[in-house]
Amino acid sequence: MKRAATWPSFTVMEPNPETAGPIIVFDAECILCSANAQFVLSHDHARRFRLASMQGAVGSALYRRFGIDPANPDTMIVVEGDRMLRDSDAVLSIYAGLGWPWKVLSVFRLVPRMIRDPLYRLIARNRYRIFGKRDSCWLPSQKFRDRLL
Repeated sequence: MKRAATWPSFTVMEPNPETAGPIIVFDAECILCSANAQFVLSHDHARRFRLASMQGAVGSALYRRFGIDPANPDTMIVVEGDRMLRDSDAVLSIYAGLGWPWKVLSVFRLVPRMIRDPLYRLIARNRYRIFGKRDSCWLPSQKFRDRLL
């Protein structure tokens, strides 16, 4: 990675163009979030997505860039260039990006955001209580390490 734009209080690393693509910023201590990250890595056969944990430098910098406190996030985000998706839009964009058959789930975009997002936020707020929390951050197997920022 090469050094890129410096933001007011932190530096964001610009991805190598050869590995450019959407970045999923997730909570690596959350068991549900880590399972979702593992699912993406296993099913993203086009190797489109890269992942950054909110606990790491890149993930926390991206959270701050979009006005989200990385110490107390209420959402996961998907970042592509200057565009950020959050809440249910982020989840649905991931499934759409995974291709067939997962792309079918993007039909839920027809459900109004005012219905989708409160359900997403309810789960996000209670993720540790419902699914549990790891004592340390999850790390992918060696074959996926090049996709973790």
